[in-house]
Amino acid sequence: MIELSHISKRYQLGGQEYPALDDVSLSIARNEFLALTGASGSGKSTMMNVLGCLDTPTSGTYSLDGEQVAGLDDEQLASVRNRKIGFVFQNFYLMPRMTALDNVAQPLIYRGIGPAKRRVHARTALERVGLGDRTLHRPNEMSGGQRQRVAVARALVGHPELLLADEPTGNLDSRTAKEIMDLFRQLHDEGQTVVIVTHDPGIAACCRRLVRLHDGKIAEDRDV
Repeated sequence: MIELSHISKRYQLGGQEYPALDDVSLSIARNEFLALTGASGSGKSTMMNVLGCLDTPTSGTYSLDGEQVAGLDDEQLASVRNRKIGFVFQNFYLMPRMTALDNVAQPLIYRGIGPAKRRVHARTALERVGLGDRTLHRPNEMSGGQRQRVAVARALVGHPELLLADEPTGNLDSRTAKEIMDLFRQLHDEGQTVVIVTHDPGIAACCRRLVRLHDGKIAEDRDV
């Protein structure tokens, strides 16, 4: 489903060129559960941005679900993100004055889906992550784990091809982190393709495949 071929990303820093990714090639099949890991400065954040169509590579090709995306402009990339990628972040990024239902429904506005259908889809997504009884709660009325589940539901509401999670347990205690990883495993078992970006080896060990970056290159790629 994902095919990165000879991807490089270079930044200009202080008049010098810095290679954040250096000739990386990677294939990810549909329904994989993959951890992308590495130390700070390894290139994993840049890789996440490329995978999530948040940034474009300097060179190389990227095919997502059969669509070539490496050369798209910002508007085209935004369309791909909205249609094919669901994001989960460490800090949840929920709207504090909105209910869980309205937070989850938010991405569907950009697809032109009407309010009634948005709420139906959002309720279904919340039920999928075990929060069918929290639809009218606001973020400050929920625990950290519940807020992250709302964020996962928001990522799932558009039925994305790829669920991309950036340090999704970073703000959670160990027990709640395990619950969230159990949720990701459940979603994978249901057929969802999941990529988790993490520096935590314990979180990486919960996935089925580990790809470790070092100095912008793939240093390790193995089943867990």
